[in-house]
Amino acid sequence: MIRPIKSEADYDSALADIDNLMGAAPNTPESDELEILVTLVEAYEAKYWPIEAPDPIAVIEHVMDARGLRQRDFAELIGSQPRASEVLNRRRPLTLAMIRALSANWNLPADVLVREYDLATTA
Repeated sequence: MIRPIKSEADYDSALADIDNLMGAAPNTPESDELEILVTLVEAYEAKYWPIEAPDPIAVIEHVMDARGLRQRDFAELIGSQPRASEVLNRRRPLTLAMIRALSANWNLPADVLVREYDLATTA
């Protein structure tokens, strides 16, 4: 019987039920139950353990690391080595032109890149 998830115990129970239902044949009562449980678990996790999007510089650094790109590659994309250094060191914000270039050429989601983030303060 499917019930709302109201506690950690309910959550753990739903996860165990999902585990038992994995591999259910499509278009069966078991697959329907699995789909409903997954939806309930996702809603519970979104409410109690939301995952915030990373800041734009963290995304750029992660993508560069994952793809084996270097600061030089970023500089070529945005047109200037000093500007690339300033952006990656959080001394200069991303501009709309930079965001468009990152989105178009590196397939990064623009909605993540336009998020506000802290810049380094100068002493």
